[in-house]
Amino acid sequence: MSYPEQIPYPEPRYHGDKGEVNAVFRPADTPAGVSSPGGSTHFLATHASTGGEFGLYKAELGPRSAGASTHFHKAMSESFYVLSGELELYDGEKWVTGRAGDFLYVPVGGLHAFKNVTDEPMSMLMLFSPGAPREEYFERVAEMAQRGGEELEQFRVRHDSYFVD
Repeated sequence: MSYPEQIPYPEPRYHGDKGEVNAVFRPADTPAGVSSPGGSTHFLATHASTGGEFGLYKAELGPRSAGASTHFHKAMSESFYVLSGELELYDGEKWVTGRAGDFLYVPVGGLHAFKNVTDEPMSMLMLFSPGAPREEYFERVAEMAQRGGEELEQFRVRHDSYFVD
């Protein structure tokens, strides 16, 4: 396979000559950012820790977890990578079963949804790009869903989540 002489890369954002010591390590045993009887969310790389480049979260859904109904985002893409178990993923047209190693990329504006319809727990990575401060969304979504109404709608919009059902 041949490659072109000039490959289009993004413009440099680091202009130093020697590199920097600035990596961030997160041990596997770091507690989840949010835990509930239905699952947990681990804040692996947040808007704050990546300077807004991306957000990476590990979500664990318990058996028969509702997940999120059909929605879209106006400011960010969302990607799903199934680590274990099975997850029903809606790609805007149809539901597909995601299993360990399966990946779904949803561009900005793309309709999507997910749920665990099995009797087993599952885990996945969710990547948002660019990064947004999603931690409050994960921390408060259950509480806001119970409140419902206009308060829930405003909360969702503030977090770039536009639900269609």
